[in-house]
Formats: sequence, C-alpha cells, structure tokens
Amino acid sequence: MSERRERVIVGMSGGVDSSVAAWLLKQQGFDVVGVFMKNWEDDDTDDYCTSREDLVDAAAVADVLGIELEAVNFAALYRERVFAHFLREYEAGRTPNPDVLCNSEIKFAAFLDYARDLGADGIATGHYARVRRATDDPARVELLKATDASKDQSYFLHRLTQQQLAPVRFPLGEIAKREVRAIARREGIPTHAKKDSTGICFIGERPFRDFLARYLPRSPGPMVMPDGTVVGQHQGLAYYTLGQRQGLGLGGKRGGSAQPWFVADKALARNELIVVQGHGHPLLYRRHVEVVDMHWIAGHAPSLPLRCSAKTRYRMPDAACTLAETDGRLVATFDAPQWAPTPGQYLVPYDGERCLGGGVIAAAPSAPVATTAEEASAVA
Repeated sequence: MSERRERVIVGMSGGVDSSVAAWLLKQQGFDVVGVFMKNWEDDDTDDYCTSREDLVDAAAVADVLGIELEAVNFAALYRERVFAHFLREYEAGRTPNPDVLCNSEIKFAAFLDYARDLGADGIATGHYARVRRATDDPARVELLKATDASKDQSYFLHRLTQQQLAPVRFPLGEIAKREVRAIARREGIPTHAKKDSTGICFIGERPFRDFLARYLPRSPGPMVMPDGTVVGQHQGLAYYTLGQRQGLGLGGKRGGSAQPWFVADKALARNELIVVQGHGHPLLYRRHVEVVDMHWIAGHAPSLPLRCSAKTRYRMPDAACTLAETDGRLVATFDAPQWAPTPGQYLVPYDGERCLGGGVIAAAPSAPVATTAEEASAVA
C-alpha cells in the first residue's frame, strides 16, 4: 500500500504568486488542493470587481497543475469581521489597514477551518514571508521576513497567532519575485504575466473617495494651516489620511512657498483638516508613537523596555526604537523622528528578521495650532 501524502490546501487568488506556490508544493510531493476565496460581493457586477476573472484564472492554473480547485464564499464573514471595522475606523477619523485583518480573520482563520474540513495537514498561501520553529522552544513558531526584502509581507501577517502559524507554509519565502515570474513562464502557468493586484481588495482601481462616500456621509469643513489660516475646504475628515499629498486641491503659492501640501493632522472636534507645506515640515514627524491593542506572535509580551526596530508603514524601512510602558501606555520612542505615523495603521516591531507582532497606532495628541511660523517649527 502506498503511503498517504501530506495534504496542503493552498489559497489561490488567481495571481502568479499563489499559482507558483501551488506548483512548488506539488513538485515537493504534497497532495495539493486549491481553494479560491470570494471575500467581496457588494458590487459583483461592477467594473472594479475582478473576482470572476480571478476565479477563471485560478481554475486555469489548477487545470495546468492537475489539482482540484474548490471555491468558497467568505463575503458575509468578511463584511462582519473586516469591512465593518474598516468603516468604523474611517468614521472615527483613523486610517485602518483591512489587509491585516483579512489575514488574521479570513485567510488564516475561516480559510484554515475550511481547509481542515477538507482534511488538510497544512495550509499555504503566496505571501512572501517565512516561518520556523524557535530554537529555544520547538513548540513555538516564529514569523520571519522573506528573503526578497522588496516583497516581504510579514508586516501584513503580524497579527497571526501560534495556532494560525503552526500549520502554515510560505513556499515563496526564500524566492525572489523575478524567479517566481520565471518559474511561471517556464512551466506554462497561465498567470505568468498577470499584473500584481494593488490597493484594497474591495475597492480595486476605483477612486477611493467615491467608494467611501457610498457608506459614509460627506461632512465638509475648512482646511487650515497650523496658524489657523483657512486655505481651502475638505470633503470630510474620513476621506483623508496623515501624510496625504494627492487630492487636496491646494495649488499655487501660499505664504510665499510653492512646496506641495500635506495633511498633518485632523482636529475632529472642529472638523478641521490641518495642512502644511513641504515633506520635511516638523508637524509631519513624531519620535513617540503610542500603540494600543498590541499582539505578540510568541503569545506573551517580552521584557520591557525592548530595543528593536519597527515599521509604522509597510513601505518604510525599519527604524531603531525602544518599546516601553509609560504611565500604563505602550510607547515606541524612535531614535530618529518618523514621518507621518498614522492613527489606525500598525506599528510592527522586529528583532532582526523576526517579526515580533504589532499594534494599532493610537491617535497622537492633536498638533497645537500655532500662531506664528516660529511656534509651528517648534512643534514635533
């Protein structure tokens, strides 16, 4: 009698990454089954929804690989666990990251449960990240950065638990993106030239403000400089995020400067959007970032204070900082000021290549409205 092969259920999105992940696992001798997850259907006939096309692509890949493909609809769960949170955060003036919640609540929770019902020994996705057993405790799983630093996605996976990480395989963790494309072309995988998806899955390529306006009412108000000078009108604080440059509608010289405008803060009580000129304006920088709802991948907090590096945005480089409790609050103090840490986004600390977890960036005290240029320069 032949030995039973280990069964791995692969989340297949219809993109090249998950396609190659499935191919690699099959080459390694696993019993591979693909699962396509449909997570959004509010505007399923809309030009911006690509789920039908993605399912067709996933089915074409499964056919070439000679594996089964299941399709499962998680749209109701996604709306309840991810999208409702997304709307609450924007309504409160914060900027959430739904991809992080989608991973912890859908792709490595609901999908994991579904895979177990299919008899899975493990699950896999096309994420660029790695896992390993801890050297000091083989029962503990660690989340590591991908070898290809330009594609590393550990930032988006930082809320996964030990139970979620234990059965996971990331076949692309040690492979460069260019190699993934090359494998797909060489093996005749239909998605080899398909563009990578960008942005939030349920918004697609549509204008973000138009999408949000379908769910949150517009509440116009003044755009003001730090000295209180009104320079324009905003459409609603929910539609803007700290550090935003595009879509402000502020052109030309103001105050003798021709530098571009950026969102520096939101004065919620006054419904004012505080804007400044120049990427280097001091009101855009913070050395101290408070974190709430902290999650530690190890299952427990390390000894504090902790020297580590951390990201306040996905594309930002790691920056040296100290995590410590201050008056019952968890605060990251960076060696150098960080550009536009944004409430609702995530601060993710690392110990070298090991992702430690992450927490939600809390709203910093509103930048005081200065009365002179000298006072504005002193605020940070």
